[in-house]
Amino acid sequence: MFQEFRTFINRGNVVDLAVGIVIGAAFTGIVNSLVQDILTPPIGWVMGGIDFSNYFIDLSGGQYESLAAAQRAGAATVNYGKFLNTLINFLIVSAALFLVVRQINRLHFLEAKKNEAVPTRQEVLLAEIRDALREGRKAG
Repeated sequence: MFQEFRTFINRGNVVDLAVGIVIGAAFTGIVNSLVQDILTPPIGWVMGGIDFSNYFIDLSGGQYESLAAAQRAGAATVNYGKFLNTLINFLIVSAALFLVVRQINRLHFLEAKKNEAVPTRQEVLLAEIRDALREGRKAG
């Protein structure tokens, strides 16, 4: 059983998946900072200086100045501002992954095209002979 597990772990795609998860976790921190520290403030400013993270609906009927105040009071809230931040994070991650996968596919295509077999001199001559024979049959 240990040998089977070892074989499973040493497969290329399992190791690639593990590396992807670690990089994804690191990338999440970058994206969160990008959204919260770079993108959300200008969007909030354009919308009148409102911070998305403080958009919430209080279900308990109270009036709270901020989400933090409502949570400290133990009020039930629907935190749609946090959802908007998470949605923006998702869109940025999706776009970034799309661009990465697109570039990888492009590189694979270019590599495959580069590795296409270049015909040898003999193959070129044989193709010319074949084409000449075909033309000769059509003319006759």
